[in-house]
Amino acid sequence: MAPMAPPGPREVLERFRRAAIDRSVEDMRRVYAPDAVHEFPFTLPGVPARLEGREEILRWVAAGWRTGTVTYERYRTLAVHDTADPDTIVVEQEAIGTSTATGGFALPNIAVLTARDGHIVHLRDYVDLIAAAAATGRDL
Repeated sequence: MAPMAPPGPREVLERFRRAAIDRSVEDMRRVYAPDAVHEFPFTLPGVPARLEGREEILRWVAAGWRTGTVTYERYRTLAVHDTADPDTIVVEQEAIGTSTATGGFALPNIAVLTARDGHIVHLRDYVDLIAAAAATGRDL
């Protein structure tokens, strides 16, 4: 019997989304590779542009969950695009949720996700800064 192939980027994306909705640090730990990189090409003051390594990513994510005003309830997939690299996908999506500051929100973003051996190794997270500020009640 042939060994099972590790989950591809689409399956890893779904595990990432579930961990974010559940606010599960342990599930998120299982999603990222130890040497993963999570980048925010567009960022606001006080938000890092690059997080290196699973532990740094998890510290940042967990801190946001503890102090943040937003809760993701689901994701709406607008499109998923394959690339020349079978380990990389481009995702057009919206995070749908609620904010203690403003109520319901839809946060559009584009993510370029690379997964190897069933883990995120690189994620470029192009968040709509205007929508993110509006969801958290912040002015730009």
